[in-house]
Amino acid sequence: MLSKRIIPCLDVRNGLLTKGIKFQENVDIGDPVEAARAYYEQGADEIVFYDITASSDGRDIMIDVVKRVAETIFIPFCVGGGIRTVEDMRRVILAGAEKVSVNTEAVLNPRLIADGARAFGSQCIVLGMDVKSVKRSAVIPSGYEIVIQGGRTYTGIDAFWWAKEAERLGAGEICLNSIDADGTQDGYEIDLTFLISTNVRIPVIASGGAGRPEHLLDVLTRGRADAALIASMVHYKTYAIPAIKAFLDRQGVKMRMQW
Repeated sequence: MLSKRIIPCLDVRNGLLTKGIKFQENVDIGDPVEAARAYYEQGADEIVFYDITASSDGRDIMIDVVKRVAETIFIPFCVGGGIRTVEDMRRVILAGAEKVSVNTEAVLNPRLIADGARAFGSQCIVLGMDVKSVKRSAVIPSGYEIVIQGGRTYTGIDAFWWAKEAERLGAGEICLNSIDADGTQDGYEIDLTFLISTNVRIPVIASGGAGRPEHLLDVLTRGRADAALIASMVHYKTYAIPAIKAFLDRQGVKMRMQW
């Protein structure tokens, strides 16, 4: 059995670490560089960095902040937000990222996934999926719709179909974020996670809703996720990563431990 991963998520707005609920009412809470260093020292398996307004503002990612984070950590580092071309991917990788996350632009231009996979390998390309629960229909048979531009634009694309299509195009991993659960700390969207995790062959990172270690246990077991993204529960220092991992280890979930 492969070890499960715990991945703190740094949502960054105007160079500051920020956190919202269901993609709204964001509050700035600190320095992303300091947070990345702290989570690395606590034993995080990876770090994810999202420039959350780059796509909606139509601007490039804040590459200087990416470089500063990359200089402080020595674990895999994934970066997303405002990545529109293979050259954007190259800039982010040269700034220190091991992986790039594409979301809005991948929906608008699916060829970006294939081009990125050819240029850097599928292992570098993470598909970010922001998903909203909607009424089932002929267009959205799964009941889960893809939303882009930071939760602002509904696409009419079924999340189940898009996950399979992105895998076919060459994505090496999926970061699956439930907008309905995001920031609530009430638990992950287990049905959505299970649906995607059991129907693709690439790893799935569950995102949105972590508030207690029990939520991670649920999504990593019942939800069949390969990794769990966390934010509020560590940003606000309610829990520390070693305690989360120790809890999961006691429950029989294989973890990468630091003793």
